[in-house]
Amino acid sequence: MTQHHADIATNRPLDEYVEAEVQRMLTEDGRVAEQGLTVSRREHTLILCGDVESVQRRDEIVRLIREQFPGIDLSVDIGLTRAGAPAEAEELS
Repeated sequence: MTQHHADIATNRPLDEYVEAEVQRMLTEDGRVAEQGLTVSRREHTLILCGDVESVQRRDEIVRLIREQFPGIDLSVDIGLTRAGAPAEAEELS
């Protein structure tokens, strides 16, 4: 798994409403629809964590958040997962 960490500072006041709005956008917006990402707050920074399948996907998610919430401090800690087929068949009992 590859990790990516970026800090994007923009100075919008951060509260639980912004945190909830970003989490809702990640899960409900059709352009994102990522349920495996989590959002948390630490002081004046919104922290985005989880895994996605590509660098392009991660960059698109960050772009959409910055577009929708232009005044927040955002720390991105999103890893990359391998999206290939499994090496062996899973046996179900």
